[in-house]
Amino acid sequence: MKQTELVFIPVPIISHLSPTVEIAKLLTQRDPRFSITIFIMKFPFGSIDSMTTDSDSIRFVTLPPVEISSGATTPGPSCLTDAVHELTRSNSVRLAGFVIDVMCTHMIDVADEFGVPSYLFSTSSAASLGFLLHLQFLHDYEGLNLDEFKDSDAELQVPSYANSVPGKVFPTMIFDKGVDGAAGHMYHMRRLRQAKGVMVNTFIDLESHAIQSFSGSTVPPVYPVGPILNTRTGFGEDQQNASAIMSWLDDQPPSSVVFLCFGGMGSFGTDQIKEIAYGLERSGHRFLWSLRQAPQKGKMACPRDYENIEEVLPDGFLHRTARIGKIIGWAPQVAVLSHTAVGGFVSHCGWNSLLESIWYGVPVATWPIYAEQQINAFQMVKDLGLAVEIKIDYNKDNNYIVNAHEIENGLKKLMSINSEERKKMNEMQQISRRVIIDGGSSHSSLGHFIENVMTNIP
Repeated sequence: MKQTELVFIPVPIISHLSPTVEIAKLLTQRDPRFSITIFIMKFPFGSIDSMTTDSDSIRFVTLPPVEISSGATTPGPSCLTDAVHELTRSNSVRLAGFVIDVMCTHMIDVADEFGVPSYLFSTSSAASLGFLLHLQFLHDYEGLNLDEFKDSDAELQVPSYANSVPGKVFPTMIFDKGVDGAAGHMYHMRRLRQAKGVMVNTFIDLESHAIQSFSGSTVPPVYPVGPILNTRTGFGEDQQNASAIMSWLDDQPPSSVVFLCFGGMGSFGTDQIKEIAYGLERSGHRFLWSLRQAPQKGKMACPRDYENIEEVLPDGFLHRTARIGKIIGWAPQVAVLSHTAVGGFVSHCGWNSLLESIWYGVPVATWPIYAEQQINAFQMVKDLGLAVEIKIDYNKDNNYIVNAHEIENGLKKLMSINSEERKKMNEMQQISRRVIIDGGSSHSSLGHFIENVMTNIP
């Protein structure tokens, strides 16, 4: 019998690629008729070199490297067309459709060439997707001027949020004038409306307001299929460092440690690092702090570990906090969040990190840095009541220094044993485990998506 082939096209950065691989695995486990090919595009900067999976039903194909000097951030469709032709030359598969990252919607043209449906996968929240769709509608039909909201307290009513959204938490990239700014996002939202369905890495109980806001709109069917997480805790090349971190956590009392980690691109200047250090010290809480060095100004690179951490910390800080704190570089985030010693998470509020914190029931203090993290922080604090605020409108480009007093206060709220946020997080943790098993809402939603795909095979 012919395999039903789906072509997946993710954005090739880990925050998009990891959930894409996990949803592909889930689909093939759920329905053995599926085989999936994930095409990985290569950027000059920040690309994933290779991916592996233990599934025989999933394979990876790396497309030729792409130049991005022309302003385009993804390869043109032609190299993908050739690769899909190669895939379909075999008579053993029937092409059922493309599953395309919401930020790669120009690849819908390739699916159209092959006469198959396009489905989209959003690795962000349903609320932020609704935000972009609403902006596109206001921009196209009501002449919205986004510049009025830049760094502003002016608020916009957005159907996918329960509270009006202030301009200062709008995703930073929508104010960019290039193709990756508002123009690019508007384009993707227009194209989204042509898809047969959209899978979103969320679940109904977490984002009921946002998901309900899509009903009766011009948006294709939305399938909340999350939380889609990679919860495996293998450490790869960092085994030695990871083992030392986990061993240190083993020696700490339950729920006593604040974990500070700001994502793959998170880093701070020396002045801000010192304020974090003073805030931690004054709070008196045990801490595990992933501290990484920013790349040189103007250089396209990821943060790296410090060679000498003492040069950026206050004098004597390491000595004074030696019994209660540990500073590390790279962090095995999933393993740390799963550890019983961790009682709070100071997070950049990337969506994957927030889902991980919910999965492990670890309360969050928000410190967003870039992309859509500010609006995620706003949602977690104001709409969902699942996080406390250190800042919700911090932006790596605005030179604002969060002072030690703000940090200390945020940490104390975060680590409060009887806080409302901690109770709500514990409840949401239980729900997040239930929704993905048989009878759960996300399990059912994925089933409906599969039915949609099978019904629409050409």
